[in-house]
Amino acid sequence: MPNTQQLEDLTTQVRRDILRMVHKVNSGHPGGSLGCAEFFVALYQEIMDRKDTFDMDGIGEDLFFLSNGHISPVFYSVLARSGYFPVDELNTFRLINSRLQGHPTTHEGLPGIRVASGSLGQGFSVALGAAETKKLNNDNHLIYSLHGDGELQEGQNWEAIMYAAANNVDNIISTIDLNGQQIDGATDDVLPMGSVRAKFEAFGWTVVDIEEGNNIDAILKGMAEAKSLTGKGKPVCVLLKTVMGNGVDFMMHTHAWHGKAPNDEQLEIGLSQNAETLGDY
Repeated sequence: MPNTQQLEDLTTQVRRDILRMVHKVNSGHPGGSLGCAEFFVALYQEIMDRKDTFDMDGIGEDLFFLSNGHISPVFYSVLARSGYFPVDELNTFRLINSRLQGHPTTHEGLPGIRVASGSLGQGFSVALGAAETKKLNNDNHLIYSLHGDGELQEGQNWEAIMYAAANNVDNIISTIDLNGQQIDGATDDVLPMGSVRAKFEAFGWTVVDIEEGNNIDAILKGMAEAKSLTGKGKPVCVLLKTVMGNGVDFMMHTHAWHGKAPNDEQLEIGLSQNAETLGDY
């Protein structure tokens, strides 16, 4: 397994990928992608038990589902850097006929993508279906999913969250990216949600907090705790407290970069704060 420094180096390179991808096409969602870079790197490099090859059945391995599909830049970068497809294909992000569309899709057969996502609020339902399939197949591997905190304002989430606990779906770890920002502003300004922990606990989930969601070691420790709590009759929720735009100072702590690409000057500033570590595509 890679050490912490190697994971951090990969994270820095992923941030460069994100910036360059959205800049090239003047389109995309850098803020949430940057904020979740450490999580994706830790997930694919160390946390998940996954195969080197990809097939849609996913039998005998852990599976991941991205619900808030607009943060596709970080997903694509980590998939490519983890060997699912050539890194230089990142250069086709959001181009016509590319396999790397703005929201992940399955019809082009991009390795690593198991479901089309982007219509917010649906990821829990998909992940639960996969988790129950694992149980029916006597496959003891886990299902991981990621959701935005603003996304929790969508109603279908809570139907699925209620279902999971009622049916003892205890082979799932669903992570909420608590960055406090969404497209129209701070979540507390758009639609305050109160205590997300209290809500999940009230719905019958076990909850784990990762207070430093942009710290590799904290993520590894918190996700290990979450994994230890699976198989005990309850679904597991991880509250990952991240900073939107993390690693690029002018993008941090604001919703302004939720879905806006940097211009030429801003790109150079962002890249100067994230030194090339593994080679640009």
